[in-house]
Amino acid sequence: MAQAGIDVHVAQGEDGTIRVASGPAVGRADDGSGVAAAGPGFTGAVLDVAGAVLVWPVLGEPGLPVAEVHDVGRAQQWLWAVYGERTAAAVHACAARESAGVRVTADMTALAGGAARLGFGHWASRWWPASYADGIPALEPDVLGLELAALTHRCHQLFDDFGDQPDDCAAELIEEHQAALDPLIQWWRTAPQPADTARHLESVLRLIDNAADSAGLDGPVLRRLRSSLDQRRPAATPAGPGTLFARHDGYALAAGEPLLTGGRVIARGSGTNDWHRYPPGFVDASEHAVSWTARALGARRRIEVEVVAHVAAPAGGASLVAEVRVNGGLPGRVVLVRRDDMWTGRADLDLPLPAGAMPPRFEVGVLLPGFDPGPGPEGPEDRDAIRALVRRRLATATQPPAHHASPHDASSGLFLAEIAAAATGEDY
Repeated sequence: MAQAGIDVHVAQGEDGTIRVASGPAVGRADDGSGVAAAGPGFTGAVLDVAGAVLVWPVLGEPGLPVAEVHDVGRAQQWLWAVYGERTAAAVHACAARESAGVRVTADMTALAGGAARLGFGHWASRWWPASYADGIPALEPDVLGLELAALTHRCHQLFDDFGDQPDDCAAELIEEHQAALDPLIQWWRTAPQPADTARHLESVLRLIDNAADSAGLDGPVLRRLRSSLDQRRPAATPAGPGTLFARHDGYALAAGEPLLTGGRVIARGSGTNDWHRYPPGFVDASEHAVSWTARALGARRRIEVEVVAHVAAPAGGASLVAEVRVNGGLPGRVVLVRRDDMWTGRADLDLPLPAGAMPPRFEVGVLLPGFDPGPGPEGPEDRDAIRALVRRRLATATQPPAHHASPHDASSGLFLAEIAAAATGEDY
């Protein structure tokens, strides 16, 4: 049932893109069109849909997205179902130059809630701040991937057949993450009270079954899923997520050989851990994951960098680098190599230190060459806010079911991967 009474502003920008926005701006500032534009980043959940991009503020209350519509004809298939008919008509009027901009009352629809949840799930797959140092467990990627497949199928009206929407990938997600299907089936078949969890599991599994059937997918695990859904039979031994998804690849901190080989310490400190500058799954998300030590070895000056690795960090093939600036000068780079639970590297510095000189000022960050978009606009306060959000969600997963939001309530509902992470996080 739609909830009415949300004001949105519809206007066309100078580039011809029609923007639909309500509430405060997300990301980029107003571009002069009168509409608060939205931009990607780790404080925004982004979803590519037919003819448009939708963005929600992760740190705000779940609600209607900011839409940047670049193809009105394609977007009309879902505009009315997300915002209501008045908003769809206003977008059409702007495209036909019948209106420069208008404020209308939109509806919070079921599809709007599903889209918000799908957007948040994709955000979690990209920006979830897993950290051994901060005590934030990682999300099981196969469990999250399967629920994203289910939500994509549920929100199929958002997509079309033009092939330019990377988030329209239900079949691909099922094929990539089907290793988690048998554990999910077992969890559902033995799920005790609260009944909400069992209903959540069944809803996800039935959507996966429907999505696989629609895509023509087949295989032993999908046939077992269909059989289980046809006749739910309790498994012989109850199994919860703490057993089914327990991680056996945790850290052994400081497991490798130490970097230091003597010399006088000139300076040491923590570097910047900017999540924008490398893909997910490379570096522990802690603000203190990057540390460095500068040493004097006779006439030589050397910097040594250590970075705590994410549990899923690649053991080989891709090398991070540390970007080092001294006294605001040009950046130098130190190649980092994965060694057990750490990325480590060292390099000589051109750093003369005459007697009585002020200690040098170091700035150290981490990036992946070929991926690095440069420093992001967000800072440590934004990353702290994301960590606080994630901790609240994980805490909710351990509370009685009355405290849980419905799994169908936009981004506020817990994902199965979050419930599993909370159950397996004690040893993280």
